[in-house]
Amino acid sequence: MQVSIKNIAISLVLLLVVIGLVKWCQLSGEVRYGPGVFAPDEPQQELLSGSDSFLFNDYNLTPVANFDVHARVLSRRDYSRDRESDLSPIDLALGWGPMSDESIIGQIQIRQAARFYMWRARELPISRNQIDHNSSNMHLIPASPEIERAMKRVRKGDLVQFRGKLVNAESADGWRWRTSTSRTDTGSGACELVFVEEFEIVTPDL
Repeated sequence: MQVSIKNIAISLVLLLVVIGLVKWCQLSGEVRYGPGVFAPDEPQQELLSGSDSFLFNDYNLTPVANFDVHARVLSRRDYSRDRESDLSPIDLALGWGPMSDESIIGQIQIRQAARFYMWRARELPISRNQIDHNSSNMHLIPASPEIERAMKRVRKGDLVQFRGKLVNAESADGWRWRTSTSRTDTGSGACELVFVEEFEIVTPDL
């Protein structure tokens, strides 16, 4: 039986389209695990003193704390056109404690823009302080291309584990970017700037 080159080409194109659609669905869909607290503990930090700054992508980074995070992804936003994207191509809005529970976060509208994380709810499922103190927008600086690729696989609802350092950044022209070192602050300056040295998406024991 003869098979024309044209038919083979069409079949290959269709196969590539199907594979592309499957990958798009895998990357764009929201991850759900059902109700329950899947990241019970707030991020852990250990303040540093007298840490030497180091050069990264032509910016001086000064470590201010060791940082360890296990949290639920509430939202992800990629950046490529602002000054900050020289260092941080991805912001993750993260939740822990009650803000890692789908029965809670499903009642809250969450979005990110201009390096901020915003939320609103018609009726508060928990107090405003609980929402603010158990979630944060974090600017992530991948320490390597491999870590950046892992970050770009993240979807809303994922559980992530990463380690690194909270840092302050500055450049020779006087530009500066400061990290928060508190989980209870809000508004401008409340985001963590994290130099990420280890990163993974984790699956809970259900």
